[in-house]
Amino acid sequence: MWAIVVGLATLAVAYYIHWINKWKDSKFNGVLPPGTMGLPLVGETLQLARPSDSLDVHPFIKKKVKRYGSIFKTCLAGRPVVVSTDAEFNNYIMLQEGRAVEMWYLDTLSKFFGLDTEWLKALGFIHKYIRSITLNHFGAESLRERFLPRIEESAKETLRYWATQPSVEVKDSAAVMVFRTSMVKMVSEDSSKLLTGGLTKKFTGLLGGFLTLPINVPGTTYNKCMKDMKEIQKKLREILEGRLASGAGSDEDFLGQAIKDKGSQQFISDDFIIQLLFSISFASFESISTTLTLVLNYLADHPDVVKELEAEHEAIRNARADPDGPITWEEYKSMTFTLHVIFETLRLGSVTPALLRKTTKELQINGYTIPEGWTVMLVTASRHRDPAVYKDPHTFNPWRWKELDSITIQKNFMPFGGGLRHCAGAEYSKVYLCTFLHILFTKYRWTKLKGGKVARAHILSFEDGLHVKFTPKE
Repeated sequence: MWAIVVGLATLAVAYYIHWINKWKDSKFNGVLPPGTMGLPLVGETLQLARPSDSLDVHPFIKKKVKRYGSIFKTCLAGRPVVVSTDAEFNNYIMLQEGRAVEMWYLDTLSKFFGLDTEWLKALGFIHKYIRSITLNHFGAESLRERFLPRIEESAKETLRYWATQPSVEVKDSAAVMVFRTSMVKMVSEDSSKLLTGGLTKKFTGLLGGFLTLPINVPGTTYNKCMKDMKEIQKKLREILEGRLASGAGSDEDFLGQAIKDKGSQQFISDDFIIQLLFSISFASFESISTTLTLVLNYLADHPDVVKELEAEHEAIRNARADPDGPITWEEYKSMTFTLHVIFETLRLGSVTPALLRKTTKELQINGYTIPEGWTVMLVTASRHRDPAVYKDPHTFNPWRWKELDSITIQKNFMPFGGGLRHCAGAEYSKVYLCTFLHILFTKYRWTKLKGGKVARAHILSFEDGLHVKFTPKE
């Protein structure tokens, strides 16, 4: 027994020494950006994972920028990374997508969402298909023609229920609301009922494992997340198998179209469909529920903004022939100040403060060499607080958006991603938030009770939630 233990220990030490030597001896010709790589395997993951109580760029990144400049190297979750807060560098990397870089996630995220498979990393017809099917069901045309009434009904039902409660924790409750609405569009009304029962908490729990080493050992955060992921995927597989058994494949929902397209697209398999449902479902509800919570948290401290929002929505309501009639697409497009509030919230509290890309070949830029296969982290949130673009950048001021032109916004505001992969669900997020706020400000009063303390690490969370009391207007 001891011989086996000693043998295993020897192998482990030999591997560790080999890994360190490989880590120290990067075999390529060129100059890397300045910085430090931290410890072998772990790198500087723990420093970035440490929560901050500010919505600003994480202190780890700010400290590095102060020491090394706006472009530096590090190691996160076992991978070498170049981090950039430089706007010109970030725009250049975006333009290189499909030529020298590709969309990428750290290994942990890749395994959670199946992104280590080639279908989602491909920049060719597979990506075009994914974007097309997402826009077909969550894009502007689908929202305008079919889905807006369902979003409105979901918001009404939710607020009616919240108004019966002494206190509502907004983040988790909003996640359930958006998850249910999104799943109706994903898998149909009937099938979506099979996906409640705590699945939203399992989805949200996955966030905690994003910046961990992908070591699947019992007791680790990563192991728990993998178990939750498999349970969610098992439910999705049951729905898929039920739909296949019924022979129903139509364009009515996301799943139906994917099944229908399976006959004409060779890359579509059952596993492909399940992974796609899993990834799109997660992306839809998490960003919207977090943004809504941030909006209410900001509004609680800015009664002047609340007053203008109420005026905008009451004017829209009173202009209808039937004040209690449904929201129209034209009314949504007229909610200018509401959109400015959403933009300002996203500017200060980006749900996704950085974008990740992976080099597909060696890159020469700004005098530095970025080796092939390295991850590039574009900290887009740093541009959101640039005083050269935004006056008093740390102040919540929705009125600033009246003065900003479209070119300035396009170059300096990227809450929904950028480059070739501008978020296909951006319009869905805006429509959902505007619809909810319209019903809230025309039908209800609300008061913040407690909470709202932000914890920012690699993700945005609320340490003690945001607890609000909702009351119907007379």
